[in-house]
Amino acid sequence: MKKLLHKKLIIPAFAVLFFLSTTAFKNDFFEIAKQIEIFTTLFKELNMNYVDDTNPGDLMDTAIKSMLDDLDPYTRFYNEQDVEASRINNAGDYTGIGAKVLTLKDKLVIVEPYKNYAADKAGLKAGDEIIKVDNVVVSDFKDDAGNLLQGAAGTEVNVTYKRQGKTNTVKITRESLEIKAVPHYSMIDDKTGYIVLRKFNKKASAETLGALRALKNQGATQLILDLRGNPGGLLNEAVNVTNIFVPKNQLVVTTKSKVKKYNKTYYTKRDAIDTEIPLIILIDGSSASASEIVSGALQDMDRAVVVGVRSFGKGLVQRPKALTYGTQMKITISRYYTPSGRCIQALDYWNRDENGKATRIKKENYNAFKTKNGRDVFDGGGVQPDIEIELSKQTPITKAILNENLIFDYATQYYYNNKIDDYKAFKLSDADFNNFKSYLKSTDFNFETKTEKALDNAIKVAKEEELNSVISTEMTNLTSALQAYKTNAINANKVQLKSLLTDEIIKRYFYSEGLYAYYTANNDEILKAISILNNPKQYASILR
Repeated sequence: MKKLLHKKLIIPAFAVLFFLSTTAFKNDFFEIAKQIEIFTTLFKELNMNYVDDTNPGDLMDTAIKSMLDDLDPYTRFYNEQDVEASRINNAGDYTGIGAKVLTLKDKLVIVEPYKNYAADKAGLKAGDEIIKVDNVVVSDFKDDAGNLLQGAAGTEVNVTYKRQGKTNTVKITRESLEIKAVPHYSMIDDKTGYIVLRKFNKKASAETLGALRALKNQGATQLILDLRGNPGGLLNEAVNVTNIFVPKNQLVVTTKSKVKKYNKTYYTKRDAIDTEIPLIILIDGSSASASEIVSGALQDMDRAVVVGVRSFGKGLVQRPKALTYGTQMKITISRYYTPSGRCIQALDYWNRDENGKATRIKKENYNAFKTKNGRDVFDGGGVQPDIEIELSKQTPITKAILNENLIFDYATQYYYNNKIDDYKAFKLSDADFNNFKSYLKSTDFNFETKTEKALDNAIKVAKEEELNSVISTEMTNLTSALQAYKTNAINANKVQLKSLLTDEIIKRYFYSEGLYAYYTANNDEILKAISILNNPKQYASILR
């Protein structure tokens, strides 16, 4: 009787659940169909009846991007050109002029010509402003003007550029270029190997593995893996790079989604190359996504000491979805979690502030997790290094200067007024730094702190409430104090600014290869890493 009653209760319960889930699906489907129909009729009427001529493609592009802007910055629509650019980035091959280019509103700026490739051989330099490609004026080109420089290997392109106030035109023959995931590896001393891993494309693990084997053959018994500035890439390559240093069947990362099929666990699949070599990972605020998977996983496993500053904090996973007419959408499908169980996503895009900006998870809301050896690690804001290099933390003023490309622009000016014969002997003088400060003044550089914005708002509110006369003295004192801070901020950040300037200037004369070589003898993070590796007791104590 009890069993019969149990069945009578269970069957209706399942029926209700099925009905509710089916009804919910139908409701969602109906709502989607309804909104598409509304949009289709609106789009048709707008293009047929609007007082001026409209461009349906531009309107749709704006509509799609505006819709996606309400989500996160990684869910994006890609037209045909964007799809090809993404393929190149992940595959590691490229056909063009052989230069890293920054696209601005009315020009393209050469950020770095790759050594001995087409742009370099044609004489282009970092800082050159491309204003015309063949007969196309860059300022008139609505799409990404960088695409104009790409084309089949062996084809020619005429590039018109401005340098130091003069306009020049040069003919460049396009060529194939292999974009290396590992642009540099070398021995720092007789036992310390150094590998720079700059992106996680399809060749990342193979190139890292090749570099490690080469360094071990040269006598490396300890290793520094530099992930600074690495924005990430392919998740499976992050797993493969981790696998180089840890055994088979080790959990590296878990992804969790509302769609069940996207809930996955990623384990190492191969035998490791070296599970014993002392290893230090370098990270910074631009180390993101796949870089955080590698550094976070190796930290959780107590397999490596992480040195630098807190990473970017991108714990979101994207997947490309093919659309019609060769277009594509990259959509955020899940969050990833390191082996200890932490998600290191820093920004909350779904609970924005009153200004519509993503909110940062507060430190007091971080959750503690345990590494394999029982050390505390935390979620909520990127990978926190085991050893933090305070000098490498970007301050508000250094961020403002970098965002306005003033370090880059000053290095351009410096290059044309100075000669450097040996990067090993180069040192930016105090006189050079004073020249940089004068340069900042000449650009009318000014930056607004968050405190200033808050004070301005407070003054407005005080006027509305007719309290400005009561607190005017205090407000004046605060304003004066802030101005004094801003005046002194450049000098207060002198060491960091000189370091940033030195890096950019050396790259102008000796390319990235020279900068990496300079790093091995002068960079604070690398020097700290070597110090830790050369002290086995300290290395072991950090991991305990």
